[in-house]
Amino acid sequence: MPYIWLAVIVFTAICEFVTTQLISIWFVIGAICALVTSLITDNVFVQAGVFLVVTLITLIATRPIVKKMKSFQKTETNSDRAIGKTADVILEINNMQGQGQVNVEGAVWSARSEDGEVLEVGTKVRILRIEGVKLIVKKEA
Repeated sequence: MPYIWLAVIVFTAICEFVTTQLISIWFVIGAICALVTSLITDNVFVQAGVFLVVTLITLIATRPIVKKMKSFQKTETNSDRAIGKTADVILEINNMQGQGQVNVEGAVWSARSEDGEVLEVGTKVRILRIEGVKLIVKKEA
């Protein structure tokens, strides 16, 4: 029976290594304890019980810590703050010619119109989204 627990350890360790998501580390620990138990007793039910109990205990004890370590807050960047704002066209926006610039609160951005409309200098536009390094804009109504 020790060989079976060794196989479980190797398999779950490989799964853990491949995923890097802390998915099967608890099974590795449980299988190690079951392996040690298999050296003490031949009773398969005791070994399986040790495996299950240790796996559950380590999962319950460490999961909140792991979850806390993996959680993060998304921090808005300056570019995210531009979405929804109004901007002034400072260089004619013409998607066919691949040109266009807008001024958003003092920052100059390359821009494209959402619907392909040519927008003249001085036009007020609303920023809809960002694609790459260009703002996608639409003429204000």
